[in-house]
Amino acid sequence: MVLDLLRDGVVIPAHPLALTADRRLDERRQRALTRYYLAAGAGGVAVGVHTTQFGIREAGLLRPVLALAGETIDAEAGRPVVKIAGACGDTAQAVAEAALAADLGYHAVLLSPVVPGADEAYLLERARAVGEVLPVIGFYLQPAIGGPRLSTSFWRAFADQPSVVAVKLAPFDRYRTLEAVRGITAADRGAEVALYTGNDDHILGDLLGDFAGRRFVGGLLGQWAVWTRAAVTMVERVRAARAGDAAALTELTGRAAAVTDANAAVFDAVNGFHGCIAGVHEVLRRQGLLDGVWCLDPAEGLSPGQDAELTRVVAAYPWLTDDDFVAEHRDDWLR
Repeated sequence: MVLDLLRDGVVIPAHPLALTADRRLDERRQRALTRYYLAAGAGGVAVGVHTTQFGIREAGLLRPVLALAGETIDAEAGRPVVKIAGACGDTAQAVAEAALAADLGYHAVLLSPVVPGADEAYLLERARAVGEVLPVIGFYLQPAIGGPRLSTSFWRAFADQPSVVAVKLAPFDRYRTLEAVRGITAADRGAEVALYTGNDDHILGDLLGDFAGRRFVGGLLGQWAVWTRAAVTMVERVRAARAGDAAALTELTGRAAAVTDANAAVFDAVNGFHGCIAGVHEVLRRQGLLDGVWCLDPAEGLSPGQDAELTRVVAAYPWLTDDDFVAEHRDDWLR
């Protein structure tokens, strides 16, 4: 069963949106990105999420973007891959988006917690309604891009919903991460809910840590939309470290700060994450997978100095990149 992969733990990149210079969907490059993630060894792909740009909904691109990724995975993966669709908005919108994903053959929904004015009771009922359509992956989103504060009791009640299969914890906050893990662990179904890191600022800390007996089994990350082959290798080393490989543990512990440093450049942390999507695009542009850094919103782009920061971290941490892997296969992915 595909969802067994999710419970065991996989690398899941958050899929970007490939656009032309006039901000139209570039289907050839969109498919190439999906092929890249498959070839890199990702165990799942998340589409229609923040890295894909929430504006695809207003632009009428949600269905075609979900369909392109789903069709490419089905035709070319040659192995089980977890297809995850983002869903957002109020209950009616989220249920409709889950129904669209189900119609397109997706396996689960990553449910955004951002609903203006909503309290925790509303969010729980909304998750229940969405869960009648597809299995649900919860999402604790950082405040910098609109994430609400959610209590330990919320996460306990959320994890006890039968449709919940995993939670992506991405508050970019150690305290909130721990509170959420405590709530999930205390739930009657807590052991059935897989923990995924979305804390791009603390990836290795989450994957190597022991959280009161619970572990993060994988990651669903915007950071893993770039240098994905290296991310897969890193997770393989994490598993080795957990199995008792002291050399792997020492290596990863020494690299944890470097991964955070690289994320700061990609996500433009110094400028309040303004260039987080454009930073992902710029890495992919340099590799030849994208033709530019264009976003649906013309106001979104690289921040001053972000380009230089990306150059710095690539030079400082060559083991974090997969440029040679991409160069070897890029023409085939762009066919």
